[in-house]
Amino acid sequence: MTSVKNVAAVDLGAESGRVIVASFDGAVLRLDEAHRFPNEPVRVRSASRAGDNLHWDVLRLFHEIKTGLGRAARKATLSSAGLDTWGVDFALLDPRDRLIGNPYHYRDARNDGMFDVIFQRVPRETVFERTGIQFLPFNSLPQLMAMVEDHDDALDAAQTFLTVPDLFNFWLSGVKACEFTNATTTQMYDTRAGAWARGMLATLDIPSHIFPDVVQPGTMLGAMLPAVSAETGLPAIPLIAPACHDTGSAVAGTPLTSARSAYISSGTWSLIGVEAQAPVITAQALAGNFTNEGGVNGTVRLLKNVMGLWLLQESRRTWAHDGHEYGYAELARLASEAQPFVSLIEPDDPSFLAPGDMPARIRAYCTARGQHAPSGVAETARCIFDSLALKYRLILEKLEGMLKRSIDAVHVVGGGSQNALLCQLTADAARKPVYAGPVEATAIGNALVQLIALGAIGSLEEGRAIVAHSFPATTYEPRPMPGLDEAFARFKLLG
Repeated sequence: MTSVKNVAAVDLGAESGRVIVASFDGAVLRLDEAHRFPNEPVRVRSASRAGDNLHWDVLRLFHEIKTGLGRAARKATLSSAGLDTWGVDFALLDPRDRLIGNPYHYRDARNDGMFDVIFQRVPRETVFERTGIQFLPFNSLPQLMAMVEDHDDALDAAQTFLTVPDLFNFWLSGVKACEFTNATTTQMYDTRAGAWARGMLATLDIPSHIFPDVVQPGTMLGAMLPAVSAETGLPAIPLIAPACHDTGSAVAGTPLTSARSAYISSGTWSLIGVEAQAPVITAQALAGNFTNEGGVNGTVRLLKNVMGLWLLQESRRTWAHDGHEYGYAELARLASEAQPFVSLIEPDDPSFLAPGDMPARIRAYCTARGQHAPSGVAETARCIFDSLALKYRLILEKLEGMLKRSIDAVHVVGGGSQNALLCQLTADAARKPVYAGPVEATAIGNALVQLIALGAIGSLEEGRAIVAHSFPATTYEPRPMPGLDEAFARFKLLG
């Protein structure tokens, strides 16, 4: 009889975190949620250029992680644990390994204009040639550049740079290292040289001595610290670095049907891309602002970030503040009853990046461009869904042009895979079949890497076959949609 192997997958997203027990019996993978908790940023008054700053409450998050691990330990006998989070954000430690301030949130306004400063010293083309990473205002590189420009004492005092998952891994195991998939998102890692881009960093006056060794997914970092074991009830099990960037884990957990498949990791952000065997660092990729992030087994996530369901999340917050609570299923139903393609937005317009009254911003965007301004919940939600589906089509077409081959199917994973309307609109807009699920692809990919490291699964390919068997996908076939091509032509003029 095959024994069951249990691992704990800690998965922190921009809205919430969860600790999941993944159990593998040799044939089927099962998930059991042990703990779920909110992840809410904290705004604090400061003397910075922004006037106040947005931070992550990492101490509260670490408390929740330990609470979840303790509950997981009471559910099953665990063989290991692994942790993933969002990318780009980081912590600084002093020479005694003490945290220097609370890590900043990537939506903090201090990053505004930093690429203009960077390009005065290092040309845009050179940054892309070194790192292969798209230019987003909240990448780690412009965040650190903001600290240089502000003459921030924290940077002078820093001995160690750790991305957010690396910080939690250090607090759990005592090992300081940066995991590869997350290190690549910083825009400071030379993807061709396989090392930190120290020459570029020196030109920007960013101290390179603070960057630790980079380890690959599947690395056993070390055993849980005795203090963590005492607090959680966990034995001294190994802490394994999965793909510590949540999209890296999500892609690992996506049961891609072929090498010609694309994926959309759909949540607060939509990450749309393909799994490549080498970085695509070309003029076309630079012009399209595509990114080459590290993946599992030496692969590359050639993808594009889109604002995603953040637009709907912020709208829900505004409506809730006004006294109207709407669930995601209800918003999809209301949107399905509204007329399609009346109002369209470019989801990545900078006006939508910061927290705030999203419905008002959408109305202002549409009014400024001579469109009908969505006047209610249904029209606003429909505008968001239509615009996301059209954006997905545009990116998939650009990927096909860059790769010089067609994409035959799209796999949608994450929370957005539960949104039947958005999945169907994506199939219709892209004119490709969409396979939706699994919802918990990130936790699944996290668990797969652990199980491979433990020898319970032989390879990533074997693991993906197990995922497809364990979590059957929902299929959405493309349907004819009146007005689609005209709407797509209008949408392309917004960029």
